[in-house]
Amino acid sequence: MIKQYRYAEISIDDIFHRTEEKTDVADAVAEILADVRKNGDEALRRYCERFDGAKLDVLEVSAEERAAAMAAVDPELIAILKEAAANIRAFHEKQKRTDFVITEKDGVVLGQKIIPLDRAGIYVPGGTACYPSTVLMDTIPAKIAGVREIIMTTPAKGGKINPVILVAAEIAGVDRIFKIGGAQAVGALAYGTESVPRVDKIVGPGNAFVAEAKKQVFGRVSIDMIAGPSEILILGDDTCDAEIVAADMLSQAEHDTMASAVLVTDSTRLADAVSAELERQIPLLPRAEIARESIDNCSKIILAESMTQAVDIANEIAPEHLEVCVDNPFAYLAQIRHAGSIFLGKHAPEALGDYFAGPNHTLPTSGTARFSSPLSVDDFIKKSSFTYYTQQALEQVGEKIVRFAEEEGLQAHGKSVSVRLEKGGKL
Repeated sequence: MIKQYRYAEISIDDIFHRTEEKTDVADAVAEILADVRKNGDEALRRYCERFDGAKLDVLEVSAEERAAAMAAVDPELIAILKEAAANIRAFHEKQKRTDFVITEKDGVVLGQKIIPLDRAGIYVPGGTACYPSTVLMDTIPAKIAGVREIIMTTPAKGGKINPVILVAAEIAGVDRIFKIGGAQAVGALAYGTESVPRVDKIVGPGNAFVAEAKKQVFGRVSIDMIAGPSEILILGDDTCDAEIVAADMLSQAEHDTMASAVLVTDSTRLADAVSAELERQIPLLPRAEIARESIDNCSKIILAESMTQAVDIANEIAPEHLEVCVDNPFAYLAQIRHAGSIFLGKHAPEALGDYFAGPNHTLPTSGTARFSSPLSVDDFIKKSSFTYYTQQALEQVGEKIVRFAEEEGLQAHGKSVSVRLEKGGKL
């Protein structure tokens, strides 16, 4: 049974089960990463057999396997994936940045150039569910950014990858796919092996081992984020339909046992009705056991004194997904400061964002929406600034730079300017 609290009765860190738990994952992951770094493909093959039951001579998915997947998947589903991809592409096209140049001062040219990453790695989970949506959401922004090569890794249980994953990769434009999962896949992408090329950035969700591996290789490569369990927070008032609210909470609870679903409301009637609806709906789910544990241990109903306070609570929590399930959602939008993705109104369930609407579903979790953003085109670019001065332009500011450098005790910095001033036009 889901627990109900008055806001004053619970701490923010407890609302989404945000406790720092020590695990024994780090040492195991470090050992796997070191093995992959040293032994390359040989280590990968051992781990594929150990964890996925796959004895693989060739780790890469062949062109024939990709073509067979396209032939095996229902054409209606392929059409749906293509339409979702088009929506995702249209949204992310708006995020593209351009170079700029400033020439407002005589003899001075300043600017910034946008440079796509050379190679990106996409990790796609393959455990308790199949996630073609992750393939689309993580690959399409990289393609729009102009990344030269996109490498995907995903577990291949028994040596086989779900064909829907391969179809999504084909639609999104993945260049190469490898049958590798877990921390070993992260290691392969970070260090490179005989078969797997080293990438510049690794994106995509995964289990605790994948998350820890991304954490340990960060610095050698870039990563998108360290994602925690999935979260949803629903703001609801007395006009809400309890059946719908409960269904939306369960859409996250079925992810895994650590997922969190929270309702914040000023309506005691809605709180009680949603609690009853959860009890009715959970047994009907194929993943009922997972949802049951999530709802009982990690999910909550919080009673606020008003909807204004409810919004304040949401901002303090900074959830991954925020549903504003009221009749006038735009009245609250300006007040919302911290959320990964916001779903407005009674006809915008979070599942729209997971699959179809267009905004990215790779989102900050564990309160990090206070300072970070969804995956975007920006994650696959870097910026370089450039500076040009003529002799006359340098002469106008040179003594100021020398004084600045001397104030910091860095005489060689100042000398690099003064020597040019001494030589004047002789350069």
